[in-house]
Amino acid sequence: MRILMAGASGFLGTRLSDRLAGAGHEITRLVRRPAGKPDEKTWQPSQGQIDPAVVAAADVVVNLSGANVGTHRWTAHYRGVLRSSRLDTTGTLARAIKQLPAADRPRVMLQASGVGRYGDTGDRPATEEAPAGKTFLADLCQVWEAAARPAEDAGTRVVLLRTAPLLDASGGMLKPLMIPFRLGAGAKLGGGRQWMAWMALADWLGATEFLLDREDIAGPVNMVSAVQCTNAAFTRAFGRALRRPAVLTVPGFALDLALGGLAEELQISQRVVPAVLEKAGFHWSYPDIDAALRVALDTSH
Repeated sequence: MRILMAGASGFLGTRLSDRLAGAGHEITRLVRRPAGKPDEKTWQPSQGQIDPAVVAAADVVVNLSGANVGTHRWTAHYRGVLRSSRLDTTGTLARAIKQLPAADRPRVMLQASGVGRYGDTGDRPATEEAPAGKTFLADLCQVWEAAARPAEDAGTRVVLLRTAPLLDASGGMLKPLMIPFRLGAGAKLGGGRQWMAWMALADWLGATEFLLDREDIAGPVNMVSAVQCTNAAFTRAFGRALRRPAVLTVPGFALDLALGGLAEELQISQRVVPAVLEKAGFHWSYPDIDAALRVALDTSH
């Protein structure tokens, strides 16, 4: 397939484009600078600009664009960056799809989103049909997904990838935790009893490729492990994987001082269930936390 990808240079985009190219697909990467390679095309999402011919040439559009939620304090300015970096890119692509003649529209749009949409679920399992939460990320994910609606209205199959924090030593949620855990300073967050959504990077890549070919799947898909765990269970498993003690606790007030608005999101409980993937028969290679951490750390060496 001919795949047009936004966010191809990011943590997920780099790995997904490599995997899909290895499977024989043709990848075109959207860049905001002048295109310097044959597989690059320039666009300006902040101005809503993209060449319609670039979109018409694609069978599939994959949009993974969006500023990182975990690398900055959530000041009022950075909350605006988080929002605009998602809405500008998604809206530009979705409107471009809708404006094309029906015969020229891509068949599929894989659109990034997040499990943050569910807010605090407590002990209640949240499938794709669960209501939206009331946190900043929940609101952000709702408007982010809504920005893709023009493509859906035009008849393109839109899959909303509600992605959990991913386990990989080179990025995702593990990278900032590696140093403290290796030093024996690994700690659970707050009470530690909160459920934590997660997924092995290898399984996320496999599930995304799986969804390309499933014409019967559209709408939200929870990109999470089939086996849920609490923050305390994750902390113990990470300590075991590194052969380091992990018995400390980071109190809530310390998280608030260090992380600002993100601290609230890290302490909520998210028991997210991958109902759509399970029903579709997707097979997880690393469904439990110990196996997922072992492979993540093995690939980091």
